Amino acid sequence: MIIATTKASMFSATGLTGVTGTLRWDRREGAARILAAVLALSFALPVCAAALPSWRASPSRAAIVEFVERVARPGSPDFVAQEERVAVFDNDGTLWAEQPAYAQLFFAIDRVKAMAPEHPEWAENETLRAILSGDISAALAGGERAFMEIIAATHAGLTTEEFAESVRAWIAAARHPATGRRYTEMVYQPMLELLGYLRDNGFASYIVSGGGVEFLRPWTEATYGIPPERVIGSSLRTKFELRDGTPVLVKTPEVGSVDDGPGKAVNIDLHIGRRPIAAFGNSDGDLQMLQWTAAGEGPRLCVLIHHTDAEREWAYDRASKVGKLDVALDEAERRGWTLVDMKRDWSVIFVEATAALERRPPSRAAAPSGDRAAGVPTRREPASGAPEGSPTADPAPTQD
Repeated sequence: MIIATTKASMFSATGLTGVTGTLRWDRREGAARILAAVLALSFALPVCAAALPSWRASPSRAAIVEFVERVARPGSPDFVAQEERVAVFDNDGTLWAEQPAYAQLFFAIDRVKAMAPEHPEWAENETLRAILSGDISAALAGGERAFMEIIAATHAGLTTEEFAESVRAWIAAARHPATGRRYTEMVYQPMLELLGYLRDNGFASYIVSGGGVEFLRPWTEATYGIPPERVIGSSLRTKFELRDGTPVLVKTPEVGSVDDGPGKAVNIDLHIGRRPIAAFGNSDGDLQMLQWTAAGEGPRLCVLIHHTDAEREWAYDRASKVGKLDVALDEAERRGWTLVDMKRDWSVIFVEATAALERRPPSRAAAPSGDRAAGVPTRREPASGAPEGSPTADPAPTQD
C-alpha cells in the first residue's frame, strides 16, 4: 500500500481512495482499472497497417490503409460505427486464382468421372459423353447450356449435407492443373492479410461470389476466416423432403439465384441488409457490386484487383473469357476507384504451399489485352502445365 497526500477526489477513478485526509493506493484495484482503460483504448484505435507485409508501398496500399484509419479511428470526422463497417469480396480472381477455369467447374468435371459408373445413361448425353472421353473442349462448346447440364448432373438430387461432404473431400485432395497446388493454396496471401487487417479493425467481411454458395461454404471459414453465414453465391433451388423419416434439403436442377452482375447488388441487400462501405472485385461481373457500394453516403472504398503478373500468376483483363475486366476497368479509372496492380503492388502472390507439395510454376501468359488472355487457353491449346483435356476459358456463365 502506498500513502499519498493529494486530494482523494482527483484520483478515485484509478484506485486511489481517501483515508483521513490522505490517499491510499490500492495496487490491485488501480492496476486493474488502468489495464482496462489501456485495453479499451487499444481496441478503439485502428490496428497498424504493418499487418499487410505482402503489400509493397504503393498507391493502392496507401488508399486502403488511409480509408481504414479514417473510418475506424474514434474522433475522426469520417468515423463509421463498427456495426456499419461491412466489406464485400468477390471470390474467383479476387481471393483466389480463377485461371484457366473456375474451380467449381473442375469439381463438377471430376464428379462426372467419379459418378459415371452409376449412370450408364450419361453415354447418351453429348456433353457428359465428351467429358468421359476426355474431350473437355467439345463438352464445353455449348457454353452456358453445357455448363448447366454438368452442374445438374453432378449437383442435383444430393442432400445439402451430402453435397457439402463431397466438396470437403474434393477440396482436400484436388490439385490445380497448372500448378499442382491444392486449390486452397491458390489463395492470394495479400488478400488473406487484408481480410485479417479489416477484421482487426472491426469490419465484418462477406464473400459475394458468382460461384455456388454451397460449393463455397464448406471451406471458406478454415481458409479465409469467413463463416458460412457470411457467404453469398449462386444457387440451385432446394426442396424439403423426408427420407426414412428424417428431414433433409435436396438440391434440384433448377437455378435459384445467379449471384453475378446486378445479382450481386440485389443479394447484398437481400442477405446483408446493409450497404457495404468497402467492396473488392476483379471483373465486370463485380461492377454493379462496386457501383452499389460507391453510391452510399459517407466514406467508400472500391477496389479492383488487376491481374498483371504473367510470371507469378496470369496476366489478363479485356480479352479474357474468364474474369473479363473491361467495362469495370474503364469505370474504375473514370471514378477514381483503387486499382491494385498485382505485379507492382504484391511482393508475394500465393499462400505458402505445403512442404511436401510438388511445385510447378503457373503457365506463362501474354500481356493484358492481347489477342489471347494470358493463362486462358484456347480450344486448340490447353494451359501450359495443365493436362490435355483441361477445361478451356469458354464455359463459365458468370464473370465472378
